Amino acid sequence: MSETKTGTIVKVAGPVVMAKGMLGSRMYDVVRVSKHNLIGEIVELKGETASIQVYEDTISVGPGEPVVDTGAPLSVELGPGLIESIYDGIQRPLDSLYKEQGDYILRGSQLPGLSREKKWHFKPVIQNGSQVSSGDIIAEVQETPLMLHKIMVPPNISGKIEGLREGDFTVTEKIADITSNDGKKNDITMMQKWPVRLGRLVKKRLAPDSILQTGQRVVDTFFPIARGGTACVPGPFGSGKTVVQHQLAKWVDADVVVYVGCGERGNEMTDVLMEFPELKDPRSGQPLMKRSVLIANTSDMPVAAREASVYTGITIAEYFRDMGYSVALMADSTSRWAEAMREISTRLEEMPAEEGYPAYLGARIASFYERAGSIDCLGMPQRKGSVSIIGAVSPPGGDLSDSVVQATLHVVKVFWSLMGKLAYQRHFPAIDWLTSYSFYKQYLLSCFKDKEKGQEMMDLTQEAMSLLELESGLAEIVRLVGSDAISPADRMVLQTSRSIREDYLHQNAFHEVDTYTSMDKQYEMLKCILHFHKKGLEAIQAGADTDDIFKLPIRHDIAQSKFVPEEQMDKIIKIRDTINEQFKAQFTGAANA
Repeated sequence: MSETKTGTIVKVAGPVVMAKGMLGSRMYDVVRVSKHNLIGEIVELKGETASIQVYEDTISVGPGEPVVDTGAPLSVELGPGLIESIYDGIQRPLDSLYKEQGDYILRGSQLPGLSREKKWHFKPVIQNGSQVSSGDIIAEVQETPLMLHKIMVPPNISGKIEGLREGDFTVTEKIADITSNDGKKNDITMMQKWPVRLGRLVKKRLAPDSILQTGQRVVDTFFPIARGGTACVPGPFGSGKTVVQHQLAKWVDADVVVYVGCGERGNEMTDVLMEFPELKDPRSGQPLMKRSVLIANTSDMPVAAREASVYTGITIAEYFRDMGYSVALMADSTSRWAEAMREISTRLEEMPAEEGYPAYLGARIASFYERAGSIDCLGMPQRKGSVSIIGAVSPPGGDLSDSVVQATLHVVKVFWSLMGKLAYQRHFPAIDWLTSYSFYKQYLLSCFKDKEKGQEMMDLTQEAMSLLELESGLAEIVRLVGSDAISPADRMVLQTSRSIREDYLHQNAFHEVDTYTSMDKQYEMLKCILHFHKKGLEAIQAGADTDDIFKLPIRHDIAQSKFVPEEQMDKIIKIRDTINEQFKAQFTGAANA
């Protein structure tokens, strides 16, 4: 750590403070500003003058007050106690601050991110005298019923470990010594610190090879995201970005969820805080908070901390990834993060680029999303981990040509385009199936143990998408000349596409059954819809009237299949047999059963 330096404030411009006498300071060092001890970070250096972005309100701060350089970059504390925590953008625990200070956070608060009083039961998994190196798992702590926290050797430390013993310790108590080859002794605790702007070390980056299942049909079937993948969710106000993020956070097939509320409304973050303890994890029956970390930096909090909050979130996500876990990071919304960058850039008097954003906007967004991925973790035992990033974007007026949207689309592999028109029609999730895309569709096979079933699901998906694209072209013709002017086969296409949209893609986030759909149920539902389409075309070729086909009672069962519980899947499978029976009875000889 460098020598502590003290400077003097010469200018205050909102969240940006300029100080002189800072010669020898480094970029991104954390500083303490004024007599209020505000937390800030150096973002520009010119000679002995430093520009500092302050993560707290700078009201009443003026020239002549001191600035103290801590000599260390903005870092987060990593260790047992992260799960179930609710932090602000710079990892101050909001629940502890509330107990200590009440409804309003006092400026200059310095509560640590991890409790110094709570003791955790520490259980070694290696023997004393073993040779260890960075990333090796040396012990385990049962942090919650859903999270086995693995204590790892800190980066850049290796040697012979001694003093390991089972017991109850706080995160700052010594749990072992590691003596390096040159004889230097390193005291090991359960807590590590890591700079938020620096990606954690990995052994090897891997190509994605499996789908991160979300239980949302339009996502899993048509536009899936891979484990370690990146996705962008742009859309206008009221199109359901936050509900989509909440749904993914609730049901995503990940070991750990890190939810970053970056500059969004406080009531939306409140929904998360209220719902997560009540909702049950579908795999274990435990509350979802038992595997979640929440970072709240809402629109009424200091603007500069928004910029830090996404880095705090991704660093915590990487830490759990290094244990060998699958982590999903939800960032809502990166537009607010970009707006914070724009405001800081303006205060620094930097040359603006498009729409007033700084010229480095694209580079910052890319560096954030590039921290996602699947990896071979450092250390022993060998293990794989992943971080998947799903970022919401809030372009003004839903304009997808917005700079933040375009910069994001250059780096992500999945685009879920939320459409205001669908939202106004009460079709949720309002993801536009004609403009969205995913580069991970080929990994859909990994969702099924039976590879033939997986291949059939891919074929069903392609057929369904073809029908939706055909419907888009036919809809214009129908608006001009009416449905009677098109062929019976085309009318069948319109009806099947409507069924795909209303019975399959439409999903009720607040229905206890429809809120989550497994891949097996998605397969059976889509197969029923397309089986009806196939039998309908056969009947039309044999001379059947389309109106009679559309009046078959089984259509009601197809529409209601989304509300059939997972444990009653046989009911959906039997629908195909009923389709055959009703076509045979209604159109004898028109279609072979």
